[in-house]
Amino acid sequence: MGVLDGKVVLVTGGGNGIGRECALLAAREGARVVVNDLGGSVAGGDEGSAGPAQQVADEIRARGGEAVANSDSVTSMAAVRGMVEQAMDSFGGLHAVINPAGILRDGMFHKMSEADWDAVIEVHLRGAFNVARASVEHFRHQGEGAYVLFTSTSGLIGNIGQANYAAAKLGVMGLSRILAMEGAAKGVRSNIIAPFAWTRMIATIPIKDEASAQRVARMQSAMRADQVAQLAVALCAPDSDVSGQIFAVRGNEVVLFDQPRPVRSVARIEGWTPRTLLDQALPSMRASFTDLGATAAVFPYDPI
Repeated sequence: MGVLDGKVVLVTGGGNGIGRECALLAAREGARVVVNDLGGSVAGGDEGSAGPAQQVADEIRARGGEAVANSDSVTSMAAVRGMVEQAMDSFGGLHAVINPAGILRDGMFHKMSEADWDAVIEVHLRGAFNVARASVEHFRHQGEGAYVLFTSTSGLIGNIGQANYAAAKLGVMGLSRILAMEGAAKGVRSNIIAPFAWTRMIATIPIKDEASAQRVARMQSAMRADQVAQLAVALCAPDSDVSGQIFAVRGNEVVLFDQPRPVRSVARIEGWTPRTLLDQALPSMRASFTDLGATAAVFPYDPI
């Protein structure tokens, strides 16, 4: 008995990396799987290929599972609606969506082109909207449905050279929160995962010094895509009632993130002016400011 016996799961980006591991594990846990992958490059913008999705679907079937392939883009609402219809036509239902599909177009913000900004927002944020919007009415009607969307510490914490990616991934955080709030009364759940894992996307990050080379080496050996898949599949299971949460997976460590809440406030009966804010309010809050450290400053220890 698997945790997803009798369920149907759509996995986007399912031809490689985290998506591939999610699709394979969901099938091992009893789900029938729609494996979606455009089959494009890490940067996107190319024609793509049906090969990666088909290979994973074939692998699932070779192991005795049930799967179909889809090579459309999550950036098209019509295409995503087609994925939902494919799940219905092939397997008679849909119960969960796992959405790690993504691209990277890194660059310092002062050099970033509009095209690189738009492409990343389109895949990550518009793609998350599309997969949720195309399925949410079905989930609400059947009184059951789970979303596992993907954020990033580039958004939650910050990473130089990834303003487009960070903006999109924080947008996914807001989207998931509202999906969870609005879906609570209808059995619809949504959670997000910030994954630490060696994938072809991570492999594009340039190695500039010995410290970054060591971080990459640790990722290759200790932070794998299959470890992220374990939590993604668990959050889809009907046994789970978890919703509206932000997780990270770092090797064998599962991290629960806090969410924005007030940490300190100051008041002045007579009101504030720019001068008094500069002289009194902001200095009094300084000890509670969040520093500009990137992910490595927040997770300075080796993965478990």
